[in-house]
Amino acid sequence: MIIDLPDTTVSQVAKNLVKAREEGGVVALGRVLTLVISARNGVAEAAIDAANDASREHPMRVIVLTTGDGESRLDAQIRVGGDAGASEVVVLRAYGEAASNEESLVTGLLLPDAPVVAWWPEEAPAAPSTSPLGRIAQRRITDAATAPDVRQRLDLLGETHAPGDTDLAWTRLTHWREQLAAVLDQPPFDEVTDVEVRGASASPSTALLAAWLQMALDVPVRWSYEDPEHWQEGIKSVRLTRAAGDILLERPAPGVAVLTQPDQPNHDLHLPRRTLRECLAEELRRLDPDVLYGRVITEGWEKLGPPETGE
Repeated sequence: MIIDLPDTTVSQVAKNLVKAREEGGVVALGRVLTLVISARNGVAEAAIDAANDASREHPMRVIVLTTGDGESRLDAQIRVGGDAGASEVVVLRAYGEAASNEESLVTGLLLPDAPVVAWWPEEAPAAPSTSPLGRIAQRRITDAATAPDVRQRLDLLGETHAPGDTDLAWTRLTHWREQLAAVLDQPPFDEVTDVEVRGASASPSTALLAAWLQMALDVPVRWSYEDPEHWQEGIKSVRLTRAAGDILLERPAPGVAVLTQPDQPNHDLHLPRRTLRECLAEELRRLDPDVLYGRVITEGWEKLGPPETGE
């Protein structure tokens, strides 16, 4: 069910949300959090789709806020039932003076006594934790992959990091980190003496993986950005050098990785780029600060040297 509320107020939106729930038989019980999405019109629907999919694992209320110039006005839309997955979706489109206070627009619509997560699918504030929406959120999700200058965005994320901040460029690394940790847990347990990470240009995940490996293994890490025309393919390969021989985890084609180890046959692995829904669902599983990400984006990124020139 979709309810359009042109030229409205936040209090009217809240009343209509209660009315829709009562008339449609939708209950708020079981909603575990409020997800506040700040997005421009061009990316809002994709973010809503990802949130609706993730809501099947994390029932929640989704508040989507878009702002624009023009005469002061607030238009809203409520989506419940089949149009909202397992969530309730409130879309707020604020213009002019009505868009000047983002915090006041969403505060009256938050679920009582439930955690708040703020998500910027594209353009994020310089310091998420001190932004109007970030101040009311326990977790704050950004995506460095959407920035025109990846290194500049990672520098800023490190400088402004606060407990509760996280970035989807880090979330996309989960399966890579799991595979590499599993390999190093197997004999021979030789010390890793050198690491090489290769990734597509403008992939912040490549840089974060290099920073994590340097922190975890305490060894020099060489890393490079390559193939600028295929930056969306993300990480290409990781090579770990040990006395017994090199370990190479390489993704020659989207979705497929090959693990090469000394004296063992090559292993084909399923390693696709993670979808937006998968990354969002993972981040919503934990509402406590991601301490490891915090260390990587501050200590690890600061100590990581510049990338080498790609081939």
